[in-house]
Amino acid sequence: MDHSNHKLMFCNGFVEAPWPSDTAPVAEFEPKIVYGDDGFVLEDVPHVTDYLHELPVRSYLSVYLCVLTHFFLDEIYAECHQKRLIVNRQYFVRDDDAVAKKVIVHNGSPRGTHFRRAGPRQRVYFESEEVKACIVTCGSLCPGINTVIREIVCGLYNMYGVKRVLGIHGGYKGFHSRNTISLTPKVVNDIHKRGGTVLETSRGGHNARRIVDSIQDRGINQVYIIGGDETHKGASEIFQEIRRRGLKVSVAGIPRSLDNDIPVIDRSFGFDTAVEEAQRAINSAHAEAESSVNGIGVVKLMGRQSGFIAMYASLASRDVDCCLIPESPFYLEGPGGLFEYIGKQLIENGHVVIVIAEGAGRELHCKDAQFVNRQVDSRISEDVGFWMSAKIKVYFMMQILICMHSLMHPDYLVICCVTFVYLFQKTFNQRDYFNRQNKMGISLKYIDPTYMIGAIPCNAADSVYCTLLAHNAVHGAMAGYTGFTVGPVNGRHAYIPLNRILEKQNKVVIMDKMWARLVSSTNQPSFLWPEDVVGKGNEKTTYSVV
Repeated sequence: MDHSNHKLMFCNGFVEAPWPSDTAPVAEFEPKIVYGDDGFVLEDVPHVTDYLHELPVRSYLSVYLCVLTHFFLDEIYAECHQKRLIVNRQYFVRDDDAVAKKVIVHNGSPRGTHFRRAGPRQRVYFESEEVKACIVTCGSLCPGINTVIREIVCGLYNMYGVKRVLGIHGGYKGFHSRNTISLTPKVVNDIHKRGGTVLETSRGGHNARRIVDSIQDRGINQVYIIGGDETHKGASEIFQEIRRRGLKVSVAGIPRSLDNDIPVIDRSFGFDTAVEEAQRAINSAHAEAESSVNGIGVVKLMGRQSGFIAMYASLASRDVDCCLIPESPFYLEGPGGLFEYIGKQLIENGHVVIVIAEGAGRELHCKDAQFVNRQVDSRISEDVGFWMSAKIKVYFMMQILICMHSLMHPDYLVICCVTFVYLFQKTFNQRDYFNRQNKMGISLKYIDPTYMIGAIPCNAADSVYCTLLAHNAVHGAMAGYTGFTVGPVNGRHAYIPLNRILEKQNKVVIMDKMWARLVSSTNQPSFLWPEDVVGKGNEKTTYSVV
């Protein structure tokens, strides 16, 4: 096959892409960028023919005919199905189809960056009989992992006739221990109804050379990796090691992140389910707070770097008074602070619901953690939700004590706080006095649904989404693409180079419309820093709660 005049055609323009000689050494991987007319840019994904130049190509229709003939043992029936595919050419994706990274453009602006559209191709580079695939899950749990596993296995079997699929137990470490299980449609038939992952998962254990040694020894030529950004970093190293060795192996990633912090794609699978389950926790906190006198409900949700779950769950519930995320700074005490806002809400509504992402207020949390004796209670320094609950209680208890100190004999101050409150209740009408002094007793409930959210089965929307991800990953691997991950970009599924996933994390933009929608729902203040508030001549009143 002569590749000397090979060209990559995209839209109205092309760039020359000469094939290197078969004897040339494989260079270090560089992103494939294709330029076209009118500012068109395609960030292409690698292909096995980039370093293996004489691979045979087969038509998908011939592969599909063999699959149907094998399944139904009726050549006439199989040919009938094949003709349906021939007539319905829309089933296949054209080689020059691309998905735009940005759909909002201005007059005269360039066409911008695009990604290769995902889906089945008319040409495949793997024979059904030669394929030996493996699936591995890494990192934390997420709703929908079992659905992705099931659909990869069933997609390979039903669409391409692939029978040999291995499940790697225990994440990347499973490649070293050779702990595997044979996956068939019968084995994975009902796993989508369960939470967690049937393959087990773990963090770490990544050694690209040892993993590729294991892949090579077992004769694996398709690797499907399900995980987040760190897992995709490992997948990128595995792909580069495979490329250096010149192996005919496709590496496909399926992005998984409960925090929804994977860049480029619209959302990660399991996110909708996580928001739905988080909303139930918020509803419980609201019921507890509303049923108590001066009740406060604090809910901690996932989001170390990105506050998407907290933002979307708060917006969906409509019962949240304050949502705290890592991207939006806040402070606690003083005019315009969180505690003042809590006090106002208690006076106006009688209850408050606060949602805090686990990465919110990191600077304040870490500063307090330095002064916490871990032997007393390590939860204060490790759990931001517990820390926030403790700060609320301590601060407003101190306000109560200051108020009591001005009314009672100083000798009583040696008595514990609980006794003080009891004596004070016996001596004064506590509720009326606190209302006059803008101080109140509280009932605080703290809810942490973190592990409940990650371990449940996915809902219907995520189940369909997982199916699309799995099938598109299978189509991409069978078409010879490698070193890619798959996901929706502006509503269209695309193949995305692994390096784009590793560049940065997706975060909430507090100047964006979605955050503005949340603020309009909660009616929470912007929590300006004290230096932006103090000195403007406005008298502020602080509120205390226990």
